[in-house]
Parts: sequence; structure tokens; C-alpha cells
Amino acid sequence: MINPAAPFVIGDDGRRFTYAKFWTLAAKLAHALQAAGAKPGDRVAAQVEKSVEAVALFWACARAGLIFVPLNTAYTTAEMDYFLRDAQPLITVCVPERLPEIYRISEAAGVRATFTLDDKGHGTLADEAMYQDAMLRDEILHWDDPAAILYTSGTTGKSKGAVLTHGNLACNALTLAATWEFSPADRLIHALPTHHTHGLFTAVATVLLSGGCLLLRRRFDADDVVKLLPEATTLMGVPTFYTRLLAHPGLTREAAAHMRLFISGSAPLLPDTHRQFRMKTGQAILERYGMTETGMNTSNPVQGMRRAGTVGLPLMDVEVRVSDRETGAALPKGQDGMIEVKGPHVFAGYWRNDEKTREAFRDDGYFITGDLGRIEADNYLVISGRANDLIISGGFNVYPREVELVLDGLPGVAESAVIGVPHADFGEGVVAVVVMKAGAAFAPAALAAQLADRLANFKQPKAWIEAAELPRNAMGKVQKNVLRAAHRDVLKA
Repeated sequence: MINPAAPFVIGDDGRRFTYAKFWTLAAKLAHALQAAGAKPGDRVAAQVEKSVEAVALFWACARAGLIFVPLNTAYTTAEMDYFLRDAQPLITVCVPERLPEIYRISEAAGVRATFTLDDKGHGTLADEAMYQDAMLRDEILHWDDPAAILYTSGTTGKSKGAVLTHGNLACNALTLAATWEFSPADRLIHALPTHHTHGLFTAVATVLLSGGCLLLRRRFDADDVVKLLPEATTLMGVPTFYTRLLAHPGLTREAAAHMRLFISGSAPLLPDTHRQFRMKTGQAILERYGMTETGMNTSNPVQGMRRAGTVGLPLMDVEVRVSDRETGAALPKGQDGMIEVKGPHVFAGYWRNDEKTREAFRDDGYFITGDLGRIEADNYLVISGRANDLIISGGFNVYPREVELVLDGLPGVAESAVIGVPHADFGEGVVAVVVMKAGAAFAPAALAAQLADRLANFKQPKAWIEAAELPRNAMGKVQKNVLRAAHRDVLKA
């Protein structure tokens, strides 16, 4: 039983929220959304900075039966226009400084109301919520009712909205709380963004359901995190967190002695990072495997071997198999193929896209992740690559085709190929290989400048390479493996 008076969120701005106070905040926000006309099943899109109110906004939607649509704050106006037209939310919430442009595209998309919310919890939405009733009669919801739509880029350049149900989120959070042994004694350093599944659902829901406390940081800062270690017990992060912590002189065995668990995900953790961290702190990072459409699928154990280079064992009620990419036939242990998963955590499908939903599932209900890997003899899963050349940079998915469509439309560009290569800080960095039209000058700075308002920062190339032509196989397909091998070291310092 969770103690309503126990601390749930302690912000880096000094504000403290007990479970009771946080639940009251969610109730007031829910009433504000309802006052604007929102009814169960309506969508609420939010492109806001991290704050306690931003976290509570999802729970407000969940309690009122509304479908939450979190959107990356790096998305440009053009990208936001697509999301609003596709999701068709009744309400949009944005940062105050973007109100004029977001209001314009929201109105064009048929959005009824647009509110603001900043990283301190101030804005017109907070103003509306301030005087609302603190008591809320929660909607009676079912396991299969949609809770959120999370957009994940597609290889065609069109983003798809993954519909996650209340059942998907609840079963995954309960499983993780048990698997990772969370309790009311835990204090989690939460330095992740709250617009994707890792920060919004995995971290928050796991702590909430176990009665622990979130040490909410608006952004990751190595100095800040090192200072927090003596009063915290757990950290969930992406590989970038751990590479930056390793470079900090304050990360020692003594500093990390109070910590019981360091968890990493959203991108591959280099085995060398795993080894260095263990040498410096005496603790092994626990790596797990998840994705937008499924939440978490596998995890290295808390009690047991945490093997570097693997993402561990299937979670409770999760089935994992590896299949032949062409035939779909199940492959034996030790053989690389397409990773497929099945379980109550797997999403309901893509928003208003039956065709893509059908393509994503096998006839027997397994979801085709698009990730490549193998199951070893002891059932640990190893991720060996990604189908369709997906790039994960700093924990964010970058689909090359989406970037290539923009690059190929730039003046002077004949064609392009976008690849991911190793990056010490972000895991992978985006690199653009371009073929210029006859007579056109190759000017990387000018090309980059044209992307500023078309692509989010994490999608923009960190290096530009000119090529006379792109390597192709006999079928005319660009051989990105050749490009990756040739330019593997381009982002190394």
C-alpha cells in the first residue's frame, strides 16, 4: 500500500510533491482539459519541456480517459504540422515561446484549444488548473483502451503513431517493478526526457507503482548526477549518461556506494563502457531492451550475471524468438535473424494505419521488431544490428530515409545516403553522404543551414561527405554497409 504522504517527486527547482499532492495536481489538470471540452477517447498533444506538471499531464489524461500524444521538443513546425493533422487532437499544449506558430498550425488542423506550459510548470494550462476541483471521478477504463500514441519514424519517411493501451503500460510497469526489485526505499535519478517511453512510462510508472521517489532533473548534467548519487539508489539512463559520468572525476566507488542499480537502454551500450564503469564504481550496468511499440522486452538480471554486450533475458510473460528475415521461419539459438516478440505489453497497432499494423505482425501474433540479433545458448539476447539501417543517436531513433527525403530535395543535391557511425558520446552519429549535381558546389555549411527548420537537431548530420557516386549492388540498391565501413571513423575525435 502506497503512503499518500510519502514523497513521490522532488524537483531540481526544490519543489516537493507527495503522492497525494501529485495526484491532486493530475486531477486539477484533468478538470482543466475537461473544461476545454475533452471527452474520453479525445487526444491531447503535448510538446513541452520537462517539469512535474508535464509528468502529471499524462496521468491527468489517463485518469480522464484521454489519449496522450507526447512530442519531442526538437520537432520543427513542419514536423509538428504533420503530427497534429495525423493525430487530430482536441487539445494541444506547447511551450510559451512557440505559441504563435503552434496555434497557427493547430487551428489549421482543427484543434479546439491550445495551452502553454513551461519547464517551471507555468503557463495557461497551469492557470486553468489552479482553481479546478482537487477531486476527480476517474473514468472506468478497460485493458485495451488506448492510453497514448507515440510517434516513431517510418522507413518511408512517414511517421507512424504507435497506440499503447492502459494494459500495455500497466503490465510492463508491474513487471519491471518486480524484475528490478523496486520498493518504497528507492530514489530514482530521473534525468531522461519525458516525451518518449523510457522517461515517461518506464521510469515514472515503475517508481509510482512501487511507492518510491523520483529525483526529477530537467536535463542530464554529470556534475549534478554525481552530487545526487549519495542520496539516490537508482539511475535509468542512455549510454550517453554513462560515457559522460565515466569522464567525471567525481565518479568513484565511494560516490556510487549508496546506489543499488544503474540501468541503461534506448541505444546499444558498448561493452567497453560496461567494463570501464564496473572498474571505476564496482557496479555492473544493467542493460535492457525495449522499443516504442512494446515497452521493455528483455533485461539483464538484478540478481545474476549482467553480461556486457547483451540485453539479457525475456521478461515475465514476454516471448522472444529470432526468425529468418525472408521466410519468417524460427531460427535456432546462436543464429542471427529478425527479433520478434509477443506478450501483453505489445502495442495495439499503428494509429489509423491498418496496412502498417498488418505488416508489423506475424500471423501467430508475434511483433516484428525490425531489430536483428540472436538468442545465445543460455537464452541471453544479443542485438547484432538493425534492419532498415535505423540509427539510434543519443537514445533517439533516426530513420535514414526520412533524412534522405529532405536532403534529396535540397538545391544542387543529386542523391544522398544517410548512415550511422560510432560516436563516443551519442552511441551513433548521423553522417550524410551526398552526390552533387553537375556544376553544383559541395558546401556542407550551406547544406546544414537548410535543415535547421526542417529536421530536429538529433536527425541532422554531424558530418558531411561528398561522393562521386553511391556504391550499389547488382539490383541497384545502395550498399550502406560499404559506406559505413569506409567512413566508420569519421566522427572519432
